[in-house]
Amino acid sequence: MSTVELTKDNFDEIVSGNDFVLIDFWAEWCGPCKQFGPVFERSSEKNADLVYAKVDTEAQPELAAAFQIQSIPTVMIVRENIAVFSQPGALPEAALEDVIGQARNLDMDEVRASVEEAQQQEAQKQDGQAAGE
Repeated sequence: MSTVELTKDNFDEIVSGNDFVLIDFWAEWCGPCKQFGPVFERSSEKNADLVYAKVDTEAQPELAAAFQIQSIPTVMIVRENIAVFSQPGALPEAALEDVIGQARNLDMDEVRASVEEAQQQEAQKQDGQAAGE
């Protein structure tokens, strides 16, 4: 499968429209990004059922900021609209395939329950702070 270029205009459509998206945050001037590019491409050929996307952080600074990308390359995996993995650095091919395998094996019902619990705790914490003001 070819890699899709993500922009602020197509991000929601691509990420929301697919259950499993790997995102490579990169920039043209970044040496490690250039080294990682072929690894990402080979992985996309091995995993044709997944969506591989790239965000050029220079052209899409809003997306980089929205995901608090501070170092590139950064690889992110989004399953069912939940970011389940994000790590800066050029991953070796074996490590990328391992991470993909782990992400495939996640029980997304458990992940959603965990996210919901964390959101409830955060809301309670904010309610407590607001009550103490």
